[in-house]
Amino acid sequence: MQTLVGAGVLLTGLGLVFGALSIPSAAGYGGVGPKFLPWLVCLALLVCGGFIVWESCTGGFRAMDDAGSGPAAYWPGFVWMSAGLLANAALITRIGFILSCTLHAARCTLCFVLAVQGLKRAEGRSDCRPAAWLKDALIGLAVAAPVFWVFTQVLAITLTGLTSTAWL
Repeated sequence: MQTLVGAGVLLTGLGLVFGALSIPSAAGYGGVGPKFLPWLVCLALLVCGGFIVWESCTGGFRAMDDAGSGPAAYWPGFVWMSAGLLANAALITRIGFILSCTLHAARCTLCFVLAVQGLKRAEGRSDCRPAAWLKDALIGLAVAAPVFWVFTQVLAITLTGLTSTAWL
């Protein structure tokens, strides 16, 4: 199992390498361009994945606790969190940063709410009332909008917006 985890980390690093190859290489402030951070992450994943595979092939993680000693994974929460992240990734180029961090497809459920639902359900606090979803949606909007405005207006970093004004 440890070798599979290491191989997965290596494959993720290689996948990011192919994505990083398509990023333009114009240098920005201080000579650091937009390729710097993606390549740093690729390198870190490849090194960590290589160490995980090496460790697992040379005897495994000897000082690791028993697998049965911790709480079991809560898979429904994982599904909710994953749905929120995947919806955000799928929608960001279509409806912009703010709405993609807030809206999820035409059902008007929220990516933020999907993540919150996963966390609440993991704690055993499931609340499916429309008022709870609306409250979580407003909190998500209150977080996403200022982040977008700081990035676009203050830091002059281009994020996909719904309009060409960079305010929405």
